[in-house]
Amino acid sequence: MSSSINLEIASRTPLRPIAEIARNKLGLDPDTLELYGKHKAKIPLSRMDGFCVKPDGKLILVTAISPTKAGEGKTTTSIGLADGLNHIGAKTIVAIREPSLGPCFGMKGGACGGGYAQVAPMTDINLHFTGDFHAITAAHNLLAAMVANHIHWGHKPQIDPRRVTWGRVLDVNDRSLRSIVTGLGGKANGYAREGRFDITAASEVMAILCLAADLKDLERRLGNIKVGRTADKEMVFARGIKAEGAMTVLLKDAFNPNLVQTLEHNPALVHGGPFGNIAHGCNSIVATKLALKLADYVVTEAGFGADLGAEKFFNIKCRKAGLAPACAVVVATIKALKLHGGAQEFTLGQEDLVALKQGLPNLLRHLENIKKFGVPAIVAINQFTSDTQAELDLVERSCQELGVQMVLSNHWAYGGKGAKKLAETVKQMADANASNFSPLYPDDLPLAEKMRIVVREIYGADDVEIPYTVQARLTELEKHGCGHFPVCMAKTQYSFSTDPVLKGAPTGFTVPVREVRLAMGAEFVVAITGDIMTMPGLPRVPAAEAIGLDDSGNIVGLF
Repeated sequence: MSSSINLEIASRTPLRPIAEIARNKLGLDPDTLELYGKHKAKIPLSRMDGFCVKPDGKLILVTAISPTKAGEGKTTTSIGLADGLNHIGAKTIVAIREPSLGPCFGMKGGACGGGYAQVAPMTDINLHFTGDFHAITAAHNLLAAMVANHIHWGHKPQIDPRRVTWGRVLDVNDRSLRSIVTGLGGKANGYAREGRFDITAASEVMAILCLAADLKDLERRLGNIKVGRTADKEMVFARGIKAEGAMTVLLKDAFNPNLVQTLEHNPALVHGGPFGNIAHGCNSIVATKLALKLADYVVTEAGFGADLGAEKFFNIKCRKAGLAPACAVVVATIKALKLHGGAQEFTLGQEDLVALKQGLPNLLRHLENIKKFGVPAIVAINQFTSDTQAELDLVERSCQELGVQMVLSNHWAYGGKGAKKLAETVKQMADANASNFSPLYPDDLPLAEKMRIVVREIYGADDVEIPYTVQARLTELEKHGCGHFPVCMAKTQYSFSTDPVLKGAPTGFTVPVREVRLAMGAEFVVAITGDIMTMPGLPRVPAAEAIGLDDSGNIVGLF
């Protein structure tokens, strides 16, 4: 499953014109599309009024166990499942996030799936795509520039330079930008003050674009972004410096969902890209709701393991959008479960029932967590040729003891045909209407109690550690009317705990909250836990070193 194979498969698969996909698969008039070449398009939401009267399709969430270096294939499974559902005659759209350049050039790589379960054109989607990330970066940094300019000219409300909370963003991993000083060089260059860069996927503007209902709601939310405080500690918002109109203009086109296709020429909406560990990890609400009007089944995913992506999908996205998922699919691999059980990377191709048994609690805890939301789940084993029958039988027995069905899937190698059994099982579960979804906590609980519920019920922790300064901040937010917001936990993806080394399903730990940030426009409160960083760094050997052009001008090394 090397990167070269994925890119080779994507490159040699002929694509159909996206206008043809829109017409034949979705019943859309090609003239309503905004084309970005032959194989990419935006669907203008303003032209979709006629579809609002159609009943919604069934929403299927794909999530996963805690990620490992072995890879679980959550995006690949989402795409393969959508192809599988179409293969058995169920009209289906996959609605997923856009890749970020940060991990693409860093360690994780792109986010278009793999093997014969990919969205395409793969290289375009993984790189600049339709420019959505750039628009979000520009809108975010425009607000930062307007804040600095507001301070420079001494406009009212007078923002205290020491109390600016709005930083800047860049869609590249760069640890040297986590903490910076701006305004050096004298009075003409503004006030010297400390600042920071986050990665674009962690921007509140990204979260707002993915949670807004329409352009008017987008502008309202942008105006509600908190940018700093006055000397008297009064909060100042983007609307106070008249920035929301220009920001909305920059985001006007980016707000429309992107239409592409799978390698089997099935429609895919790829839109929005908040990170799953430091943001809420879900594609845009407008893309999901549009997909539900255009298809009978919609497959979507949420970032990283179910403790992050699924929890935020349920508690933030579904709560805000009024969505009710029909079922959930938890993706796992035998290799990843063995890693959670203490196996070494170089032994993963060998049968190891001891390590597998020790790693299974990670999967089982994720399944138990999803049940707490009232959503039925099944396990999809993304199968490798090295998986032995004894290993598969062990996982199946463990799932059966929890009352959960396990299904093998070979979508990487065979596309939709390889996901036929998974598709049939998922369709049957979705059609059973057995979901009784509700969020894990009510709106009116105190913010600290919401965090406590998440860390105890989802992570399996003993408690959450909230220092006095953080609790004082939470109390202040509640006094300002933000207590009804959900919490967005920023945590390592590699463990239920805040220690990435603790694999499996650890117990006996606490979750320290280092800092809280108000995302007033997104309407949630971000809790920064452990050592998580909102601007990742590049690994010792970044993926960027292997990416380039061959003699024919074709991209190589991208995965």
